[in-house]
Amino acid sequence: MSAGSERRAAAAPGVVPAPCASKVELRLSCRHLLDRDPLTKSDPSVVLLLQSQGQWVQVGRTEVVRSSLHPVFSKVFTLDYYFEEVQKLRFEVYDTHGPSSLSCQEDDFLGGMECTLGQIVAQKKVTRALLLKFGRNAGKSTITVIAEDISGNNGYVELSFRARKLDDKDLFSKSDPFLELYRINDDQSEQLVYRTEVVKNDLSPTWQPFKVSLNSLCSCEESRPLKGLVWDYDSRGKHDFIGEFSTTFEEMQKAFREDQAQWDCVNSKYKQKKRNYKNSGVVILADLKVAIDFTASNGDPRNSCSLHYINPFQPNEYLQALVAVGEICQDYDSDKRLSALGFGARIPPKYEVSHDFAINFNPEDDECEGIQGVVEAYQNCLPRVQLYGPTNVAPIISKVARTAAAEERTREASQYYILLILTDGVVTDMADTREAIVRASHLPMSIIIVGVGNADFTDMQVLDGDDGVLRSPRGEPALRDIVQFVPFRELKSASPAALAKSVLAEVPRQLVEYYSHKELPPRDLGAHA
Repeated sequence: MSAGSERRAAAAPGVVPAPCASKVELRLSCRHLLDRDPLTKSDPSVVLLLQSQGQWVQVGRTEVVRSSLHPVFSKVFTLDYYFEEVQKLRFEVYDTHGPSSLSCQEDDFLGGMECTLGQIVAQKKVTRALLLKFGRNAGKSTITVIAEDISGNNGYVELSFRARKLDDKDLFSKSDPFLELYRINDDQSEQLVYRTEVVKNDLSPTWQPFKVSLNSLCSCEESRPLKGLVWDYDSRGKHDFIGEFSTTFEEMQKAFREDQAQWDCVNSKYKQKKRNYKNSGVVILADLKVAIDFTASNGDPRNSCSLHYINPFQPNEYLQALVAVGEICQDYDSDKRLSALGFGARIPPKYEVSHDFAINFNPEDDECEGIQGVVEAYQNCLPRVQLYGPTNVAPIISKVARTAAAEERTREASQYYILLILTDGVVTDMADTREAIVRASHLPMSIIIVGVGNADFTDMQVLDGDDGVLRSPRGEPALRDIVQFVPFRELKSASPAALAKSVLAEVPRQLVEYYSHKELPPRDLGAHA
C-alpha cells in the first residue's frame, strides 16, 4: 500500500519553513488577435482578474503593445499560489484606446479565457482559445500563460542599462530605442525577461532601472545565457532592429565590479555586408543591485491549523484515515510490510520537488513494518521535508502500476495491489491522472483516494467510475472501475470500522473482476497491499 502523505510536511531543521502560499510568476502572450482598428493593427493589453468570494477582482493589467496582433507582454504578475484552494483566474484582452491603467470601458474586447491557477502551475504552460461573449471563438485568437515558481528563490536583481552611439534608423530624426532582455531556456527557446520604455529621439539613451527576480532573469543559474536586443520603435509595430548582444548574469556581475560592463551591439546583417563594421552602438550596464525579499509570509505545519499537525492527544485526519484503512489491508498482506510513498514535497538533501518519494527516505526499500511502521515513518518524515505542491498523483499511480505490471506477467493470481492515496488538494494533473488510471485498469490493482480537509473535491468524482466509464484524454475507456473516492469529512464522525467499510467496499468486486477477465483461478487467498 502506498500512502501518499501528500505535500504538507514541516520544514527541515535549519531551513526557513515553507510558506503557506507558493510565489508564482505569470507571463502572457497572444497570437492571432482580432484587428479592431481600421487603419492600423490592434493595441492589445491584458487584464488579469481573480475570483474572490464570487466576485471578479482585478489583479492588474499588462502594458499596451502598440499595433500588434501577436503581442508578447513584458509585465509579470506575481501571485500567491495556495495549492489546496481552487483559485479561478480570468484573462481579458482589450484593444486599448487610452492609458492601460485606466478603465476598460472605452476599449474593444478582443476575447477572454478562464482557468484555475492550479491548472497553469501544473502544466507550466497553458495555451487556450480566446472567447467572445456567449462563448463564441474570437477567430483563431489564443492566449498563452507561462507559470514559473519563485518560492525559495527570493533573490531579486535591479538593473539599469544605457547605450552609446546607436545606429540612426530614422530619416528625419534620430532613433527611438528600446531594449529587450531575454533568457535562453534549456530547449534554446527565448523567454522575454523585460522590455524597457522607449526613449524618443536619442542615440545614447538611458533607460529606467527595473527589478526582476533571479528566477525570471536566469532561473537562478548565473551562467545561463542571456540576450539583449535593441530596437528603433515604430508606432505601426514594425520596429527596426538595431543590434543585439549576449551575456550571462555571472558575466554582468564580474564586469560591473571591474567597471567594464559594456557590450558591442551587433547587427549580423551589417557584419556580413560591411568589411570594416565594428558595431551598431554599445550597451552599458549602468547599475546592478542584488537584493533578498524577506516579505513572504511563512506557515508551519507544526501549527494546529495544519491538517498534518501532530496533536499529542488526537491523531490528525491523515492518521485517522491511514490507520482505519491500513489496519484492514495489512491483514491480507502475507509479510505485513507496506510500501509508503509521499508526493508534492521538497525532500532532502537538495530539497527538490518529488512526487513519488519513500517517506522512510530509503528509495531501495520503501516498505514499512505494518501500519504502525507507516505511521512512524510519516511522523518522522514531517520535520524533514518542505511542504509544496501541486497535487500531481499520476507519478505515484504510474510507479505502483509498474510493480503491478511485473506481477501480471507471472500469469498467477497471487498478488493484488491496493494504492491508498491520502490528499488534501484537488488533483492538478487531471489529464495525466486519467491516462494513468486507464492504463492501470488493465493491471491487478485498485486505487482508493481519501480526500482530507475541506477542499472542493467535485472534480475528483470524475475519477470514480460510478457515474460512467472513465476515459483517458485520448478517449480510451477504462477496462474496469478501479477507483474509489471518499471525502473524509463525510465520515469524520464514523467509527474506524465504518470508515474502512466505506472505503474498501468496492475492492473485493474489483479484484474478482480482474482475475475473472484474465481467467486466472486463485492460487491462494493472499493479497499484497
